[in-house]
Amino acid sequence: MQLTLHDEMLTAVSLIAIAIEVVAVAIIGIAVLYGTILFIARRSSEAGYDQYKHTLGKGLLLGLEILVAADVIRTVALEPTIQNIFGLGLLVLVRTFLSWSLVVEIEGHWPWQRDAKLTVDRE
Repeated sequence: MQLTLHDEMLTAVSLIAIAIEVVAVAIIGIAVLYGTILFIARRSSEAGYDQYKHTLGKGLLLGLEILVAADVIRTVALEPTIQNIFGLGLLVLVRTFLSWSLVVEIEGHWPWQRDAKLTVDRE
């Protein structure tokens, strides 16, 4: 059985999507490991906890963004059906909500309130 150029391209795109997902999982795992090591080294102080939460949140945010990229590549290049596109849209909405929740948890304010927070910090 001989693969056509189209089949080879689909295989390559699928492998690229899988590689991107592996990178995202690795980033999340490294962030958890790195944050945990720093937290233990700081002997679980209040400042250490805040830094731990911040490190984990940043790792999760980056990982989620990269996972969205892998899903977009997979859906658009491999399976561009209406059902899959709607599924991708729902997945992006859920991950966007998670990202916003993480930003609120890390920074303590909504993303659109950044200017107000900067003004309060300067006073």
